[in-house]
Amino acid sequence: MISTTDHIKSAMIELLSQFGRTSEALSYLKKFSNTEPHRFAIIKIGGGVLANHLDDIVKALAFMQNMGLVPILVHGAGPQLDSVLTEHGAGTRRVDGMRVTDDAVIKHLRKVMYDESHKLIDALEAHNVKARAFHHGVFECSYLDQEKYGYVGTPDAIHMDGIVRAAKAGSIPVITPLGETESGQMMNINADTATQALAKEIQPQKLVFLTPSAGIWNERGDIIPAVNLATDYEGLIAQPWVEGGMRVKLQEIYALLENLPSNSSVSITSADKLTRELFTHQGAGTLVRKGETLYVQESISQEDKKPIIALLEKCFNRKLKADYFDDLQLKEVIWSKSKRAVAIITEGIGGVSYLDKFAVTPAAQGEGLGAALWGEIIKRHPALFWRSRINNPINNWYVKKADHMSRQQNWLVLSYGIDDKDLLDQFKQEALKHPDSWQDDMREIKA
Repeated sequence: MISTTDHIKSAMIELLSQFGRTSEALSYLKKFSNTEPHRFAIIKIGGGVLANHLDDIVKALAFMQNMGLVPILVHGAGPQLDSVLTEHGAGTRRVDGMRVTDDAVIKHLRKVMYDESHKLIDALEAHNVKARAFHHGVFECSYLDQEKYGYVGTPDAIHMDGIVRAAKAGSIPVITPLGETESGQMMNINADTATQALAKEIQPQKLVFLTPSAGIWNERGDIIPAVNLATDYEGLIAQPWVEGGMRVKLQEIYALLENLPSNSSVSITSADKLTRELFTHQGAGTLVRKGETLYVQESISQEDKKPIIALLEKCFNRKLKADYFDDLQLKEVIWSKSKRAVAIITEGIGGVSYLDKFAVTPAAQGEGLGAALWGEIIKRHPALFWRSRINNPINNWYVKKADHMSRQQNWLVLSYGIDDKDLLDQFKQEALKHPDSWQDDMREIKA
């Protein structure tokens, strides 16, 4: 007999399939479920997000709990506290971007924080989501700089027992970023600081920041879908448009991931896109990972052929022709240190390179390695064309990467970085006559 819980999970997975492939949703569910309950995810909810997107937050959290997942929440209340202080004539003073918490502020701090915590928990319980408040007893603090910031704390120790018990019982822990000194003085903790301290203690698979920006933006105002710190960090930090809060956030994430397991990641997204960010390869925000080094070679040695062939055949589930490398007009091969992702780029036409093979293992896709590989391709090749079978399950992803796409026979021909119509027509013809690389007839081929 199928249980109510199984029915709910089935319905949830069906809903996830609307965002991407069902197999993606199942792979993430399996990955997240195979960890201790409290190590699934920490989600930091800014005060502004909490005020303006409570319904979206509750829907996403109800979804997760129905899937058997229990995230840990840390919430802020900055705008709410600003409003109360203004109302009482106290005002807000900041030093180095940090709220100075003096006697006038701390007088109102506890009530504002409690109110926001109760508002979130009431909304969750109204949707049958179990949650438990942690207002105190989590963070043991010392003064960050009493003379400069007042009652602002930096966590020295974190008490996890209650949080672990709540998560194991299926209740979402809702943590207010308030701490106490050894003598019992209540302290204000920056919500990001509290979240990072918890992450270092808990070592979660996912750390999520819900923000109005919904991600990290590039100079054109587009969200950067993935950041591979091993290859992207230095270049990003050097950009003049990476400034202010974005620069600080990147630096904090870089330092944080240094202290987390290699499979941990940080997502910056919006409340309404949280589920998609967690359960699809494509995501819906910015995924930041430690990543791994990508190597570029202009030739393929006999020693390298074996792992490349193994990776291609594993990803495509087909046998490569024995003479595949013989007539390959190779321009370069880009592959990851772990040998779980590879791109083979050949000489094209009109000075535009041709993407002959692009392969990433499913697990590496979930880690953002495919996005990192694509980013490296774009950096090295300002223009590119390629083809993909019409039943390739990642075609939607390819189409979003392309400027132009046309369907020709059983293929999609795609390109970016070129607008010349005559050259685009040549791409189509060149792609169509490109020899097949595989020994058997196509069944479910990816590219």
